[in-house]
Amino acid sequence: MGADHARIVAEDMPGAKLQVVCDMDTARARSVATALDAADAASDPEAVIARADVDAVIIASPDFTHAPLSMARIRLGKKVLCEKPLSQSVVDCVQVMQAERAAGQRFVQLGFMRRYDQAYVEMRQARTSGQLGRALMMHNFHRNVATPAADFTGAMAITNSAPHEFDVVQHVLGTDYTSIAAWQPKRSDALVAPVFMVLETTDGQIVNIEVNNNAAYGYDVRAELVGETASIAMNHVAFTRVDRALTTGSAYETDWRGRYAEAYRRQNRAFLRFVQTGIYPEIAASCWDGYAASVVAETGTRALKEGRKLPVQMITKPEFYA
Repeated sequence: MGADHARIVAEDMPGAKLQVVCDMDTARARSVATALDAADAASDPEAVIARADVDAVIIASPDFTHAPLSMARIRLGKKVLCEKPLSQSVVDCVQVMQAERAAGQRFVQLGFMRRYDQAYVEMRQARTSGQLGRALMMHNFHRNVATPAADFTGAMAITNSAPHEFDVVQHVLGTDYTSIAAWQPKRSDALVAPVFMVLETTDGQIVNIEVNNNAAYGYDVRAELVGETASIAMNHVAFTRVDRALTTGSAYETDWRGRYAEAYRRQNRAFLRFVQTGIYPEIAASCWDGYAASVVAETGTRALKEGRKLPVQMITKPEFYA
């Protein structure tokens, strides 16, 4: 993901310069920096943050580093685009919010890039324009070819994969969650089974989310928003189809990068405008949104373990994030 972000900065963000590529593997950092004509490569993130020739930072490091690295940027007054999650720890998310509020302005844009995907943009517009009537339900599925690691679990599907759904559904519906329940069906093999979640919102909608990390056939994310008078559904994205031997078919991506390439570009360009103007992007995810997704994920893992519906309990939203 870091290399992908670097490529977007170097090739698709007029007005931005890829200055430093930082990675714990110095050779890897230097390879990416050389390929993309960056000025420098480094391995110490704290030192890179403090450099006078670095105006803003994109964090695409392991999840557990996101909160401390974001707080380091806030202390130095530098804008940051941080990949999701802000943290898998609710406590860490609160600490980042407190640091941002103490600084008196927003510095962190969170990388929930689906908000910039055209399909979700149109779904949100359909709801806000009133063409669906009152929104009632939203159906979602998120399928990967195979789990990213041998020790991947159902709980990790909730904390690692599902936060994209938690955030973008909340964004599309313009509401918060009040409860979550989660289950897994039984597979015939030792692979991690899908996780199926049902959530209720503060506005009385029902949301279901399926995360299937061993779907085998391809990377496939779709959604349908159902209203009282109409519904809007996301199409499978494919530029071509093949008709042959009495069959027709289209291909799937192997992972998220191709499917959401344009969403990433839109997100990163919005971040650049944020850096240049200081005006927070209208549809971007904030530290509050990162906190909300973390609370839902944490509650969801408990709901899966306990086999029952649990309330989603969040602190009062600070006026700072209104």
